[in-house]
Amino acid sequence: MAAGGSDPAPRLHRDTGRPETEEERADRNLSDLLQELRVALPGVQVLFAFLLTVPFTQRFDDLSGFDKKLYYGVLISVALATILLVAPTAGHRILFRRQQKEYLVTVANNLSLAGLLLLAIAMCGAITLISDFIFGTTTAVISACVMAAAFFGFWYMGPIVRRQKLPPR
Repeated sequence: MAAGGSDPAPRLHRDTGRPETEEERADRNLSDLLQELRVALPGVQVLFAFLLTVPFTQRFDDLSGFDKKLYYGVLISVALATILLVAPTAGHRILFRRQQKEYLVTVANNLSLAGLLLLAIAMCGAITLISDFIFGTTTAVISACVMAAAFFGFWYMGPIVRRQKLPPR
């Protein structure tokens, strides 16, 4: 404590400019990441649950061979996205109280990016599958291209362009 009974002035973190220690920064980063995953996971779970029921419907047999293969690819993509998006939570539980927050944040960030990519692929595939079933191949291809461009633009390209404009850390 400094004279007068108050805490010393907090030191600014070298990377963020925030008044926080390395441990506080890791805590904040992990908390932010887990909160972001709480936004993505319900959508993944709903899509996965829907896809699990599709083969048991009467019209599944009406799908072409290509559509059945596309369906399977979408199902596997959603399953893998779920695995990658839940992995940070499992890792946090396993490494709890082992002073591994910085490691967890780094790994969880990479897993989350890969999981979101698989989610985008799965959603594009699901739109393609439904479009092909309802309207035919031409509409399916157009829908797939529009959805892929939207995901790429909003989820990846916008932030990547912004990041490149920022000064180096």
